[in-house]
Amino acid sequence: MDRRKRAAEQLPPMELAIMHVLWDNGPSTVQAVQARLDGNPAYTTVQTILNTMEKKGRTKRKLDGKAYVYQAVLARDKALGNAVRDLIQRTFQGSVEGLLMNLVRTEQIDEATLQRLERLLAEERPAQ
Repeated sequence: MDRRKRAAEQLPPMELAIMHVLWDNGPSTVQAVQARLDGNPAYTTVQTILNTMEKKGRTKRKLDGKAYVYQAVLARDKALGNAVRDLIQRTFQGSVEGLLMNLVRTEQIDEATLQRLERLLAEERPAQ
C-alpha cells in the first residue's frame, strides 16, 4: 500500500474522537456527538466534520424528524489497526518488537499485563 493511500485511511484527531463517540454510543445526532466531545467544539464544526466523514464513507446518516442521525460505517478494529500500523511504521521503522520493547522499557506495560497478553496470544494461535 502506498504512502498516500495509508494517509487517506488515517483518521485526523477530531474524526477519531467523533468515531469513538459513534462506536461507544451508537447512532447519534450532531448534538449528541458534540455533547460527548472534549474541548466543547462548536455545533457547526461537529456537523461539518460529520458531513465530511459521510462523504468519505466513514459514516452514514439518516433523517429522523428534523435531525440527521449519524452512524459509524468504518469498523473500530479497521480504524485502530490502521492507526497502529501507521505508528509502528513511522515511529519504529516497521518493528512491532520495537514498539513492545519501548512499552516495557518505559514501564507503560507491567508484568501482569504481559502475562495476560501471552495467554491471549496462546488462545489466538492455531493448534499445531
